[in-house]
Formats: sequence, C-alpha cells, structure tokens
Amino acid sequence: MSTPQRLIPSGFGARTEASEALGGARLDGKVAIVTGGYSGLGLETTKALAGAGAIVIVPARTPEKARAALAGIANVEQAALDLADPESIEAFAREFLASGRKLDILVNNAAIMASPLTRDARGYEAQFATNHLGHFHLTALLWPALKGGARVVSLSSIGHRICPPDFDDPSFERGEYNKWIAYGRAKSANAQFAIGLDARGAADGVRAFAVHPGGIMTDLQRFMPEEEKRAMGWIDADGNVDPRFKTPSQGAATSVWCATNAQLNGMGGVYCEDCDIAELVPADDKGFRGVRPWAIDPVAADRLWELSERMTGVRFAL
Repeated sequence: MSTPQRLIPSGFGARTEASEALGGARLDGKVAIVTGGYSGLGLETTKALAGAGAIVIVPARTPEKARAALAGIANVEQAALDLADPESIEAFAREFLASGRKLDILVNNAAIMASPLTRDARGYEAQFATNHLGHFHLTALLWPALKGGARVVSLSSIGHRICPPDFDDPSFERGEYNKWIAYGRAKSANAQFAIGLDARGAADGVRAFAVHPGGIMTDLQRFMPEEEKRAMGWIDADGNVDPRFKTPSQGAATSVWCATNAQLNGMGGVYCEDCDIAELVPADDKGFRGVRPWAIDPVAADRLWELSERMTGVRFAL
C-alpha cells in the first residue's frame, strides 16, 4: 500500500538532533551501511546508529580519512568503496554478501555537488553517476541481504527543485554542461529511486524513503568558491554561516528517522524532510520546502529504473 505524501505529523522538526530522531529505538543486533558515513551528516548518521547499538559499516573512497574520522566510535567497521567505479562496488558487495549477514539499514548518503564536468569509469557524468547510478548499482547487488524487513534511505535534496532527470541525455553528451542542472538531475533521481525501490521492494519487506536533510555546511560544498557561497547567501562577508542552516547532527536527523523510527512502520515511498513526510508543492514553487511532483512521480520513477538498468548493466533479483 502506498503512503500518502503528507505530514504525519511526527512531532519532530528542523532542529531535531540525530539521536532524538531514533524515538528511543534500540538497534542492538542490527546491521547498517552508511555510504559517506565518515564526513558531515554521514558521520552524524553513523554516530546515531552506532550509538543505538547497530553495527555500522562505513565504506569509503579514502579509507585513511575514514579511519581518522571514525576513531574511537564503537560498533563501526570500515571498508573500501568508490561509487564511481563499478569494480569497486562489486568487490564491496561481494565481501558483504560473503559474510552472510542480513542488512537492516542502507543509507545511500555519499554525494558530490556542483562539481566541474568529470566522468566516472564508464564515461558517465560524475554527479549523476556517483549520487544515483553508484547507489543503484550497490543497492541492487546488496538486495539478497536487504530482503525481509530492511529500510533504504536515499539522500535527495531541495536541489531536486532545479529540474527532473534528463532521460535522453543523462550524461551531457549532447547538451552543454551546467553544474547545478547536473546536481538537480541527480537529486531528483535520488528521490525517484526511492519511489521505484519501495514499489518493487515492499512485497519483500523492504521500504525506501527519500530524504532532504536541509541546508548544512559540510565538505559537500568543497567545489564551491567562497564568493559563490556569499552570492547565494549561504555565508556572509565574514564567512559566517547563515543561521537558517542546520548543524550536521540536525541534518542527519531525517535520515535516522527514516531508517529507524517506529512512526514509519508499514510506510515507504515518500520524500521526507525535517523528520516528517514532506508536503507536495506545485512544480513551479520557488520555496525551499516540500517536494515537486516529478520527484515522486511513479511513471518517471519507472523510466529512471529502466535507464539505470541500461546504464549500469545490473538488475535487482526481485
């Protein structure tokens, strides 16, 4: 049964901390994977899940950086993974499946934003490839371990409002590259992936959620020069972050809520923000809240699914 795209309401909000979003849940005996779980809101997601007793596996493209960031956090395991490299994705998934463990939580958190035009090992545009295709590939390979009660969290963004995915030219092979259009396409794809995955996975007990974490100043903005951040109002002339931005812990809260909170039992296939299901807003809405219709359109989600299968060469064993 599909879940309505409307507020529960949950009683939480924009300033809820990651540990609070658990709603008191204990995760002892649970296994989670958090991509990018060693930096920014990914690190806070790891801390919250591990603090509640889950074993959290943090795959990283730069293992030495991950080791330093995760030092001293109990219940954490590390592994190597480059979402832009299909061989790396397959090696990580093989190793996890060989362990025989069930996977209870998958948080597809890692991302790049507004990067210069670069391409992955397959020649695909890097933002779409890393943010969406890499996670599609990873989730498909991990499917045998996810079946039977897992939750999958797909990190989207208010950036989805920029534009929907381009199914005809996803890698800018014909059109002129624009870093923000590329980001909008990727973040819309992240939302549509959650819609498509939930529709296909609910029968196997797998529920999926798209998450807008909110505005947070992290390493995600590493490709943005300071003058661009000032022009967008994210920082002032002295480099102070806009007070409307969340802390990393507050940014991680919606991911944690979707991954663990009992309020969402039996639900899925929705776009969430501020630890609640977001409201649907018109396609031309210029605000910074809510979800645009194309991001939760099941027909578009099916088109994206088919495109992703063709581009990655992988299929879910549904």
